Parts: sequence; structure tokens; C-alpha cells
Amino acid sequence: MKIRRTAVAVAAAAALPFSLAACSDSGNDTKAAAPTTAVAEPTSEASTPSEAPMTDDQPFGPACAGVPKEGAGSFDGMAKDPVATAASNNPALSTLVTAVKKAGLVDTLNNAENITVFAPTNDAFAKIPKADLDKVLADKDVLTKVLTYHVVGQKLTPEQLENGSFETLQKGMITTTGAGESYKVNDTANVVCGNVRTANANVYIIDTVLMPK
Repeated sequence: MKIRRTAVAVAAAAALPFSLAACSDSGNDTKAAAPTTAVAEPTSEASTPSEAPMTDDQPFGPACAGVPKEGAGSFDGMAKDPVATAASNNPALSTLVTAVKKAGLVDTLNNAENITVFAPTNDAFAKIPKADLDKVLADKDVLTKVLTYHVVGQKLTPEQLENGSFETLQKGMITTTGAGESYKVNDTANVVCGNVRTANANVYIIDTVLMPK
């Protein structure tokens, strides 16, 4: 009997390390599995910064609130059309569109590539005495010079407007200053809705008509 008891005790003692090892291995498995979850979590966090630049690339300025939320005249709608067509769908630019048609510049603007248009609002044209405005609208050569003075042959970002000087299609120069969401053109015109995208242009809507020097 003593021999049997001794054998049982020895067997139990021999089995104990294996049991402890199994428990230890099981604990190690649990600990080893934990980092898998920890590694996976940053994936969703990493995707967040990629969305941030999109917010910086949106139109800005007080007059942007007046742009239709949907349809051809909305920001999404304008982005699908060339600039003259896009402007024609924005009610605040109807005087400019009329002037562009009178000057015969619709196709010129629509077919141009990578341009920037500083687009005066209806209120901007209303600042000009009616007699003077009618005179300009009736003179195609003068009107063409005025309108092409509002167009730059490259797409300008807001950052480029901070302290810029650019040649226009009229061959004159315009200057831009500002930062953030506040910019001026030639120290006279304020950008009231900037960074508006069309199919072929960046548009900065301004509150004063620019006159060639």
C-alpha cells in the first residue's frame, strides 16, 4: 500500500508542473491576444486626419450663405460646369453674366483651362453710376478690357492671395492681400465668398468692380 501511495504521490507531483504550465500558457495566450485589439484601434484614428484638409478646401465668406444649397447654382452644381455657365446659375452674379454675354466672352471663359475669376456681385455693379455702367456695357472693347481684368490665367488658392501680384488676361496686374477668410483685391474689393470651384476655374466673388489701371 505504501508503495502504491508513494507512486500516486509521485504521479501527482509529476503532473502538477504540466498543469501549471498549461495554466501559464493559457494566461500567455490571453496576454498575447490583447495587443491585436490595441493595434487595430489606431486604424480608425488614423483615418480622421485625412478628412481635415477637406474642411480647409471649402468656400468661405459671408456671401456664401446666399448660395443655393442644391441644384445647378449650388457649390456642388457649379463645380460640374465651366465658369461662365456656373456663374449664370448664381442669382447674385446675373449682372456679370449679362456683361460677359455682351462682350462675347462666354465661350472664351468656358473653354479656358485652370483660371481664376474675381466675380463682382450685382451689388458691386450697382456701386457704379447707372449712366457710367450703361456706357461701359454699350462699348464692347471697354467692356472686354474690364472683364478680362478680372481673370487670372492660373488657379489661385487662398494662400496665394495672402500677398500676391498677378497678371490678368487683360495684361494688367492685380494685387491681393489678406489671410484666413479675409482678403482684398487691389485694396478696394473684398472677397465675400471665396474658393468657389467650377469645372475649369476657382472663383472669388468680390463686392467691388475692378478697373484696369
